[in-house]
Amino acid sequence: MGLRNPALAAAVITAAATLAAPARATTLIRAGIDDLVASNETVVVAEVVGLHSYWNAEHTFILTDARVRPTTQLKGNRGPLEFTVTVMGGTVGDLTTVIVAGPELRLGGEYVLFLNHEDLPGAAQALTVRDLSQGVFEVVATPAGKRAVSQAVQHPLLPDARGNNQPPGGLEGLLLDQLIQNVRDAR
Repeated sequence: MGLRNPALAAAVITAAATLAAPARATTLIRAGIDDLVASNETVVVAEVVGLHSYWNAEHTFILTDARVRPTTQLKGNRGPLEFTVTVMGGTVGDLTTVIVAGPELRLGGEYVLFLNHEDLPGAAQALTVRDLSQGVFEVVATPAGKRAVSQAVQHPLLPDARGNNQPPGGLEGLLLDQLIQNVRDAR
């Protein structure tokens, strides 16, 4: 059964193209721990203690501020007991902006965060996760101890110069203590 109305056919094709485009919008080349440490000014193990999504000043983009409480400072100067990390995307009212392969932070979650000051839409030099999902390792409890699993396991990565396309630790992640030591060794 074909579409006989040319305007309707054009609308369906446009809608299909629009819906398909975001899935290809983000391409990440695999970054190892050395790369993440070298390209970010701050690395912390931290708990998310607050989340707030809002429109930027121009009302053109939704940002989310995550209030974090570091438990371990791995790189950078020891700052305040809590500080704000701004990420692109979030929900305001009935509207949600999703960043494909973007960092996903939840209230009460514990993470290893690789952070840098960057310009975001309407937020100059915000402290953010510049490497998107590769810059966030979720800390999970296992019978063998705490593990840190890269959020990049949920997204395909292009191979690095060595041909590796798996995030550090792969699907099972790294023991948290091992990741901490790897970051300290890379500083």
